[in-house]
Amino acid sequence: MSKIILIVDDEPNIVLSVEYLMKREGYEVVTASDGQEAMEKISQSPPDLLILDVMMPRKNGFEVCREIRTDPALSTMPILILSAKGREAEIKKGISLGADGYITKPFSTHDLVDKVNQLLQPQE
Repeated sequence: MSKIILIVDDEPNIVLSVEYLMKREGYEVVTASDGQEAMEKISQSPPDLLILDVMMPRKNGFEVCREIRTDPALSTMPILILSAKGREAEIKKGISLGADGYITKPFSTHDLVDKVNQLLQPQE
């Protein structure tokens, strides 16, 4: 059974390109356009990995990350932040809130695929 990735971004072009990349890698993809919608989808059916933007309406990526990490049922879900906010302070904040990785936009498709594959590898 293929792994499910939830892509959360309010920019349709980013969602389309990341969705295409992940499907090409054999993953199943679900999308959400903001953090509130993401939390609703996660509560219905938790994905195997979350690709999360930071700047979004209703609930930002940092808030989503914090909520997931404080929920014992979801706390081990891998989270990869994909954001245009690339200053060191924002990257540190994302990692300190529990993100497993942080990639800045514009991003290398190769790096994104490598990081997703790494995060979804079974842990030894």
